[in-house]
Amino acid sequence: MPRNFTYKLTLVAVILIVAVFYLIPSLGPKLPSWWTSFLPSEQIRLGLDLQGGMHLILEVEVEKAVASSVERASQDLQRRMRDENIRASKPEANDQRQIKLNLLAESERAKFEDLVHNTMPDYKVESTRTEKEGQVAVVLGLKPEAVKSIESQAASQALETIRNRIDQFGVSEPEIVPQTGGRILVQLPGVKDPQRAIALIGKTAQLEFKLVDETVDPRSAGKGPLPAGSELAYLQSRDRGTGRVNKEPIVIRSRASMTGETITDARVQFDSQGHEPYVSVSFNSAGARQFADLTSRNVKKKLAIVLDGKVQSAPVIQEAITGGEARISGDFTLEDARDLAVVLRSGALPAPVKILEERIVGPSLGRDSINQGIISALVGGALVLLFVLVYYKLSGLAADFALILNLVLIMAALAAFQATLTLPGIAGIILTIGMAVDANVLINERIREELRLGKTPAAAVEAGYGRATVTILDANITTLITALVLFQFGTGPIKGFAVTLTIGLASSMFTAIIVTRLCFDYVIQRYRPRSLSI
Repeated sequence: MPRNFTYKLTLVAVILIVAVFYLIPSLGPKLPSWWTSFLPSEQIRLGLDLQGGMHLILEVEVEKAVASSVERASQDLQRRMRDENIRASKPEANDQRQIKLNLLAESERAKFEDLVHNTMPDYKVESTRTEKEGQVAVVLGLKPEAVKSIESQAASQALETIRNRIDQFGVSEPEIVPQTGGRILVQLPGVKDPQRAIALIGKTAQLEFKLVDETVDPRSAGKGPLPAGSELAYLQSRDRGTGRVNKEPIVIRSRASMTGETITDARVQFDSQGHEPYVSVSFNSAGARQFADLTSRNVKKKLAIVLDGKVQSAPVIQEAITGGEARISGDFTLEDARDLAVVLRSGALPAPVKILEERIVGPSLGRDSINQGIISALVGGALVLLFVLVYYKLSGLAADFALILNLVLIMAALAAFQATLTLPGIAGIILTIGMAVDANVLINERIREELRLGKTPAAAVEAGYGRATVTILDANITTLITALVLFQFGTGPIKGFAVTLTIGLASSMFTAIIVTRLCFDYVIQRYRPRSLSI
């Protein structure tokens, strides 16, 4: 045997053994512990159309992101005017994306306009009007291009936040695709608890720390007007015995002393008795300084921890907290605490999201699809193998072996790379088998032509492979380029089709050009036939 034959045979044997090791976890039941400790244990992942799951279309309420941006800008403007000693009323944001205020004197106008020009590039002075007693009514408006930028940024940030939450939720191979109009397509294969997933995705997770107004008796707060800057809220708790939710009134400051924007980590921990879970959050350096300043200035006062407008707890600040960590306690179950930690780690949504479409795909559809796909592949494959064997006689055995090996390599590669097999992916596999047959047909027909010219079997095989290989490479490479384009720009089923097609093309070229050539070389070197059964 020639030396390159030994090298090629070793390469094929190694690839086949590795493929079998990767394929076994998807074929057998539960693997033994010794296998999973050092051998591959990844199974072929099935897409939404094969194993069932959730299909959601979400819409980001970008107009609320714009409103929140205007509200924050009005608060920043108040602080800047105070720093610049500009006398004015409190800036108020409205639904028309405007900020209104009154300058207390005409002499403040030029200074105010310079402040807006230098520090608020997204706003312009829409109107000014002199009021009684020399006051000047000013209206600032958000520029149209700034509105578009905020809406686009909100949609992009919501997409990334949802992606982070789903990744931490543990869904394998989710499909998260942006669509026009601030919409997001979400597909979650294999989700067992749809309502929990929806709650996790849709939670805005706006975390705020607000001081409690202890000058007001919360029991009588609803009977009369509250002091300016305060609001009535409710601290909810659940009776563990009856499951009844109790609401305790509490008066808190309307303006947050601190938000959760500086959170870097959130973990579930338990109290000293090990019974009640809570969420421990860590801040970055800026947040740690801000939290230390907040707690040091308000020792012995209550600090309400508010999540999405609901008061979770209101502990008393016993001393300044300088470690850059805070505790969010409440009436949490362990699952609630875990989900809260996930959304805090992934960040708050810039705006609420609402579900436009929700579909639960049952696993029975997946089983039917898998069964039909397997049946079609087996029937089509059997017919192809039978045709090749009858038409090309003993030489067809080499082609049939290559086709079977091709299918094994494709499935093993899907498991190794943790690619997701979808129904269009099964179609891609069947298409690949057809192209592999085409490659073997080209090779065998070339060998037949060379034999008709009177060449020996060895020379005919050498010339047949030499001429057919170029044609096979041209056909497969052009198809491979198409598959890569589909993978790059396609989504969902199209991408699944492109994945299996790409893997199948590489596998078919390997089996058609190298594996079948090994079979011919072995027969020629071992038996030295005068003719070939082809």
